[in-house]
Order: sequence, then C-alpha cells, then structure tokens
Amino acid sequence: MLSLPPVIGHRGAAGLAPENTLESFALAADLGCTMVEFDVRLSADRVPVVFHDDILDRCTDGSGPVAALTLAQLKRLDAGDGQQIPSLAEVLALCRDRHLAVNIEIKPDVGAEAETARLALEIAGASWPTDRPLPLVSSFSHQALAMARQVAPHWPRGLLAERLPKDWRRLIDIYGCNTLNLDHSRLTPKRVTEIKAAGLAVLAYTVNRRSRAEMLWSRGVLAVFSDRPDLLVRG
Repeated sequence: MLSLPPVIGHRGAAGLAPENTLESFALAADLGCTMVEFDVRLSADRVPVVFHDDILDRCTDGSGPVAALTLAQLKRLDAGDGQQIPSLAEVLALCRDRHLAVNIEIKPDVGAEAETARLALEIAGASWPTDRPLPLVSSFSHQALAMARQVAPHWPRGLLAERLPKDWRRLIDIYGCNTLNLDHSRLTPKRVTEIKAAGLAVLAYTVNRRSRAEMLWSRGVLAVFSDRPDLLVRG
C-alpha cells in the first residue's frame, strides 16, 4: 500500500497564499506539510507550468488562455502578491529544497493530454532525487494517465474523479492506478471500504475542516487535500 502523509497541501496552501505559486508551496512547508499537490499545463512554447485554470482571468491580472502565451509572457503576469506563474521545474526545485513530496496533477488542454503528461514527467524524471518518495501522478484525463504509465511506469498514479465511475475497476487496471482521488462529499463508508478492498488508497479533496478530515481518516481515507493545512496538520 502507498505511504502518504494524512494532509496534502492543495495547490500549496491555497487558502492562505496565491494558489500554485512558490509562495504558496513554501508556506505549506512552513505550516508542517510534507507533501503538496499542484496542477501542470503547457504554455504556448510547450513549457510545463504550474497553473490550475485553462484561462488566466481568475488567478492573475491577465486574461485569455494560458496556452496562448509563452513562458516569458506568462512570467510578466501577477499571480497574486506579486508572485509569478512558476514553471514546473521551479516548483520541483523548491519542493526538493524544502523536502516536500509531490502530487503532480496533469491538467491538460483538450488535445494536449498525452503531450502535457509526457513533457511534465520528462522534466520531473530528470530532476527528482532518487532517494525521495516517488511523485504521485494524477489526472482526470485518461489519456494523460496512459502516457504517465508509459513514461514513468514505476511512479504511482491516481485516477481523479468527482464521483466514482461505474467502471472504476476496469480503469484502474488499464492505467495501473494506486489511488482514487475523489470529492470528499461523495465518500460514504461503504464506498471507501469497497475501494480499499480492491487494494487502492483513497484520497479526498478538498477538506478544510479538522472535524471532517478526522471523520474521513476514521473511515479509512489515507489522505486529504486541503487549502488550509494550518487547520489540519498537527505536529
């Protein structure tokens, strides 16, 4: 069974700092997180960058598709508190320095699913220390998971879904997944037991109340993603 900490910083510490920025990941480490999750997509010049949305409007002072701008152009935008949109390489470097384990979520544009996974994992594979826990690679995209299995077959993979797919057993077999990452509000005790019986770890997003996290852990959920790790992590 996969070994993960009970709390994973969601986009760093997204409830306290601009999400998916170096500031957010550093803060998560300061708050006691030992693992963070972040989203990867491609710039116009095919550089993997860490950003959740497909458009810039919500999280920056820019607008329009992320994929329409080069890395240099994206770097000119303010992602909050004067932070820049970081490249995947920059985030991995910070996580190495702060001894953070990582969950790389492939968040591709339509038509770039396999390419996004390939480019992201080539960078991660070339730079991630061999003596650290292997990155968990997750995605809603089945094409991205298929490419992840091809590029980094020994790295653990997680199938992301809002609700449990009817054919989830078939999907985890096809893509060689180790975890099911699901909306916490849909996780009944019966469902958690069923998933664990299949040999999978259950991860739940996004949990920002200590009482809810404790309930999920008591049901057998291995880890929760949180925007507020300060409320959940206890030293």
